[in-house]
Amino acid sequence: MMNTSPFEQNIREQPEALRALAGEGPDERLAQLCDRSWERIVLTGMGSSHTVGLPTWRALTRHGRAAWNVDAGQLLDAPELITPDTLVIATSQSGASAEIVELLDRGTRAGALIGIAADETSPLAQAADLYLPLRSGEEATVSTKSYLNSLVVHHRIAASFGAIDGLAVEAQLTASPHAIEALVDLDLTGIAQSALAAQSPRLATIGWADSAATALFAALIGKESSKVPIEGFVGGEFRHGPYELAGPGFTGVFFGASREDVDGPLGRIVRDLLASGALVVLVGDLQIEGATTVDARADRSLSALLEQSVVAQRLAVAIARENGVVPGAFAYGSKITATL
Repeated sequence: MMNTSPFEQNIREQPEALRALAGEGPDERLAQLCDRSWERIVLTGMGSSHTVGLPTWRALTRHGRAAWNVDAGQLLDAPELITPDTLVIATSQSGASAEIVELLDRGTRAGALIGIAADETSPLAQAADLYLPLRSGEEATVSTKSYLNSLVVHHRIAASFGAIDGLAVEAQLTASPHAIEALVDLDLTGIAQSALAAQSPRLATIGWADSAATALFAALIGKESSKVPIEGFVGGEFRHGPYELAGPGFTGVFFGASREDVDGPLGRIVRDLLASGALVVLVGDLQIEGATTVDARADRSLSALLEQSVVAQRLAVAIARENGVVPGAFAYGSKITATL
């Protein structure tokens, strides 16, 4: 019998982590910060703590706010982006990643800092003008509970700016744990076997709009968990060069694949890849002959992002098992990246 890895156990704990976050509701002080007319808003983090801000950035820009989504490493190289009238929203699951700590140590001219982290004793939590806890609990290895709860906190921030419907966010948060319970043991072994069957397998995860965050998250935790190279792409950028990876042995996984996209850019690249002999996996409700569909919500809601993220985690587990490694076990890195 196959032992359950700590990574898989954390995946199973996600519904309860979401319920814990739902139980306390949004922080009332958040609305006061978001009501201010900031010159600019800078979202930052590293790894999945950076990609999780992409839907927030999209919502804020649609709402007419001047917003940047810049990873903390780049922000160290361009600190001038932060002005005295800048709201910085920093996400770090540990609250102690090297780039975030360096930013704090250097000091900033920011008007205010919102810190999102799981550890209330962390440097980020202690330095923040407003600390928003993830309530995700201990995490043994690759990001799971903390990523889903970060998505929720970010959606609450967007709602506090008036960029999305706050009541809808809370309703989706309440309903999502039940849907996720149906996905935490999803078996994607067949997809993993097909993806790694080729002599020189190539894998890519691709997503448009808010699902681009899931595609980048999937590539990050996929390679981290399985030791198999996986590249993540934002929508059409896959056409610009990486498309040459297509053909037999290539697997493209499309997150947020909606039936509404059947005749759009997503549908066209899927059909082109299938014609090249590639394997295509659609995570959503889109069905195209020759592709494999993994059923998940694809309506670009918070619920959809949460469900798609769990599919990404289960795919990482399946690829790791097929590659003969313990899912999520670190070979060279660690849970907290403390070195610049």
